[in-house]
Amino acid sequence: MALIVQKYGGTSVGSVEKIEAVADKIGRFRDAGDDIVVVVSAMSGETNRLTSMAQEIMAYPTPREMDVLLSTGEQVTIALLSMALEKRGYAACSFTGGQVKILTCETHNKARIREIDGSNIHAQLDLGKVVVVAGFQGVDENGNITTLGRGGSDTTAVAIAAALKADECQIYTDVKGVYTTDPRVVDDARLLSSITFEEMLELASLGTKVLQIRAVEFAGKYKVPLRVLSSFEDGPGTLISLEENTDMEDPTIAGIAFERDEAKLTVAGVPDVPGVAYEVIGPVSAAGIEVDVIVQNAAADGTNDITFTVKRSESERAKEILDKVRESLGAREVVMDKKVGKVSLVGVGMRSHAGIAAKMFKVLSDESINIQIITTSEIKISVVIEEKYLELAVRALHSEFELGESEPQS
Repeated sequence: MALIVQKYGGTSVGSVEKIEAVADKIGRFRDAGDDIVVVVSAMSGETNRLTSMAQEIMAYPTPREMDVLLSTGEQVTIALLSMALEKRGYAACSFTGGQVKILTCETHNKARIREIDGSNIHAQLDLGKVVVVAGFQGVDENGNITTLGRGGSDTTAVAIAAALKADECQIYTDVKGVYTTDPRVVDDARLLSSITFEEMLELASLGTKVLQIRAVEFAGKYKVPLRVLSSFEDGPGTLISLEENTDMEDPTIAGIAFERDEAKLTVAGVPDVPGVAYEVIGPVSAAGIEVDVIVQNAAADGTNDITFTVKRSESERAKEILDKVRESLGAREVVMDKKVGKVSLVGVGMRSHAGIAAKMFKVLSDESINIQIITTSEIKISVVIEEKYLELAVRALHSEFELGESEPQS
């Protein structure tokens, strides 16, 4: 018998029929003797519907009232799922974030979890009930409803699993697990049976959309075994854990991530003096724009070109900021390129295998793909290239590193 925390997202509970199917799945775990805590999102489309109604009344609704409004989406789901379980003969009890006592900071719309009191959940589990918890929400120390922002339900599930010391946290979604790359781009992308937290964190931050970064960080910090599975198909999914598989035949590369939503900004001809990089990047970061890859090139005339990438959706705002400070920086010009993308190799095996970067660069060279920026860490290599070559690069690298279903691993 195990204590398992399961999370079902909006597409998994998007209709009454799907909620009934989730109840059937949970029932099979109860029949096996497992204790189950279920965390659910709002039904797909519900959060957008609620947001749209709010904006019909106010263009910029107050954050506190938006949290009160948006938290109702999950409340609907927990009640319906509890009813579906009870109809099948499984005792169930639904809890909002406040009833569980998920204590958060006071920041509305993007609160952080500070503490979870698991006593209410344990009491219901001891009575043999399935506990169904609203994801994405909590309360601050003054009792105000808060929401956790993007990926909040994943984070709720992992945090509850950590607080309860669960045997496993299972994230059910619309894919079978974590693949070596996006199966929509590479036909023979392989489903990974396991991956480390470190690798998953890199993949999530580099564009893989399977799990939210906050949830992976939380799971790694509290050593919660995390498994990604399909809501609609049976299968083992992908286990994310601290353990590195040391089998000599295991692949050096765990996966290839890519990101289309990139733009490149170059501030050309700035003086080559201490502090100039801060004067370029500082105003952009102060505006809440996340800067990704950064490279600085010194010229023979005593000037620098500072190039960095941002999300394409924020690139115009970033350029406006740089245009305003260009003269005070002494820069020659600000150039923007929105037709770039980023491709990244990720794998803990890079620590012990030499030549990965050289192999990657040769593959891209053979395909006549020019590398504009390179950045590395201990377990990743990322390159910025022209966006039109993005899928070609991913397919070529996937093949060369033998990551496909039918290829031998080396």
